[in-house]
Amino acid sequence: MRAADVVAAALDRIERTDPQLCAFAEVWRDEAVRRAREVDARLDRRGMDVFLPLAGVPVAVKGRHGLRAAGPLLAAGCVPVGATSVPGPGTPWQTWGLGARGRTVNPWRADRTPGGSSAGAAAAVAAGLVPLATGGDGAGSVRIPAAWCGVVGLKTTSGRLPSGDRTGLAVPGVLARSASDAGLWWTVVSGERAPAGVMSGERAPAGVMSGERAPAGAALPVPAVWSPDLGFADPDPEPVALARAAVERLVAAGVVRLVRPRVPLRLTDPGPAWLALRTPGSDLAGAERVRAENDRRLAGLFADAELLLTPTAPIAPHGHEGPGDRYSTSLTWGFNLSGHPALSLPAGFGGDGCPAGLQLVAPPGREALLLAVAREA
Repeated sequence: MRAADVVAAALDRIERTDPQLCAFAEVWRDEAVRRAREVDARLDRRGMDVFLPLAGVPVAVKGRHGLRAAGPLLAAGCVPVGATSVPGPGTPWQTWGLGARGRTVNPWRADRTPGGSSAGAAAAVAAGLVPLATGGDGAGSVRIPAAWCGVVGLKTTSGRLPSGDRTGLAVPGVLARSASDAGLWWTVVSGERAPAGVMSGERAPAGVMSGERAPAGAALPVPAVWSPDLGFADPDPEPVALARAAVERLVAAGVVRLVRPRVPLRLTDPGPAWLALRTPGSDLAGAERVRAENDRRLAGLFADAELLLTPTAPIAPHGHEGPGDRYSTSLTWGFNLSGHPALSLPAGFGGDGCPAGLQLVAPPGREALLLAVAREA
């Protein structure tokens, strides 16, 4: 199938579905068609000699300025089809997005939020409009919408990819239909590993994502520690039960084995430190003390295990009225403070019909491990 056909099909899906979903702030139909034709022309001219691992894959970018950071994806043959919705000014805790036609809804229940701030990205991937969407994660902004929309969301290690965030808390990430698709994004943006088969001269059909496995970096089963609350949070019972059931499936499949750390994990609540780093004039020395102590405790845990497993969000998706007094970030933003890579994996559905997520956290620089374990789920 040619890139122009794949992209045209994606644009048609967006035209049919987005009036209800409101996942896109802008759709770049004419530009996307032009780029897709250019991809086809490059492949026609050079055939198997051209290296375009993501030839013709439609991708959505986060926000109206997301194209600025999409250079590696364009070089790999991706075709941006539009900018996804992000919260508008004054939106409490960035819990939903505002698309061109209104408020972004959760594809599973229109009366629930898809999460934020990568709201439109998660909704677009979950609804099958695109296979990949870029995101940014400053407190859980990739992982929480991934969990609440039932897709894979990867937050990268702090400092591994360029980020314009002055605090260093926000880093690039991706939302994808599968861990394999997220792995191809990681290969392209990081250069960590080339997809097998393409370098040897195989030309995949345009717009087709690969299922090639990345190296795990550890033998299966991977030693992992389960924590329902990181020692301080107060999650609801259902997200914990769904995440724990997903862990048990990984154990039964021989992907992970649960171990007991020598010292039980009890992190200091990172919320006040995170807020201080975001607020001019705050007590930064106190925030850095919390960061250093939590880093020490996480280093101790990762001396005994290679993964930390938690629920992604402590609550189910809330309504569009807002989150109330519950922080949906309580289990995620600590890893923006520490810089660890983390991935949200679909964990099942709650009684309200909405998805929940299992969060996998690895030592810095171990994105390939997260992706390899997620592929086995």
